[in-house]
Amino acid sequence: MPPLLIVLGGLPATGKSTVAAELARRSGFSFLRVDTIEHAIVGSTPLAHPLGPVGYVVAQGVAGDLLRTGVSVVAECVNPLALTRDAWRDTGFAAGARVLEAEIVCSDPAEHRRRAESRDTGIPGHVPPTWAAITAREYEPWTRDRLVVDTARLPVDEAVAVIEAAARSRR
Repeated sequence: MPPLLIVLGGLPATGKSTVAAELARRSGFSFLRVDTIEHAIVGSTPLAHPLGPVGYVVAQGVAGDLLRTGVSVVAECVNPLALTRDAWRDTGFAAGARVLEAEIVCSDPAEHRRRAESRDTGIPGHVPPTWAAITAREYEPWTRDRLVVDTARLPVDEAVAVIEAAARSRR
């Protein structure tokens, strides 16, 4: 069976990283986190935030290599634009993989803000965006089907189970 690319997108502080890490742990898939890649780029080059497409291009290149060798991938990023979403899907299909796109949302604005203002990203030295930056961020509405997982309504283990069920249906 071809490998699977699961792309988890959504605004910062919705729970993407937590869900993606648990999904990768449970599935054994490789885990690519664009924030980690971008933090490494900024820390080791003269480049600074905002990086534009750089982190995404690197992550998609690595994902393509993994998928072509038969390794399934969980990719986690904001994925805010149709352009970025298309690039992820194209990466998977070009590598002969199946693709599952999921949008992680937090439908409770008070909870979303609490997470944004209190979270530890798990990346030493990484400063996450403020609530104001999150709410002002460009984020295009989706124009195609995707799995929507609401972390305000589902705990992490149930969110992962929903994604696993959707992944099984891609077989």
